[in-house]
Amino acid sequence: MSNILVQLLLIGLVAGVAGGMFGIGGGAIMVPAMVLLMGMDQKFATGTSIAAQILPIGLLGAAVYYRNGNMNFKHALLIAAGLLVGNLFGAMFANQPFISSETMKKLYGIFLLAIGFRYLFFR
Repeated sequence: MSNILVQLLLIGLVAGVAGGMFGIGGGAIMVPAMVLLMGMDQKFATGTSIAAQILPIGLLGAAVYYRNGNMNFKHALLIAAGLLVGNLFGAMFANQPFISSETMKKLYGIFLLAIGFRYLFFR
């Protein structure tokens, strides 16, 4: 197997485990791994991450959570509707000519720091 193929499979595996455990994957795992470990452009990595999530990747994990009484299907559908529209608007904004990959990296870093700070220091 080629080095790139192995890297991409490992990124998917780690993101899948994180997705199953914490409900994260694309933004928190795949994009940073593709940018920092593989040297991909920020926008290219974001587009690749979104494309990887098009298939119902959470289906098996969601089934396990549902069987254990840890999922609200109606809430999930409402969030999915918001994701559908929000993903479109976010992609349209990120791909404007005045938004560079460097700007995207900085905005993304600020976002992750804010989330991390909130998790570490507040309820």
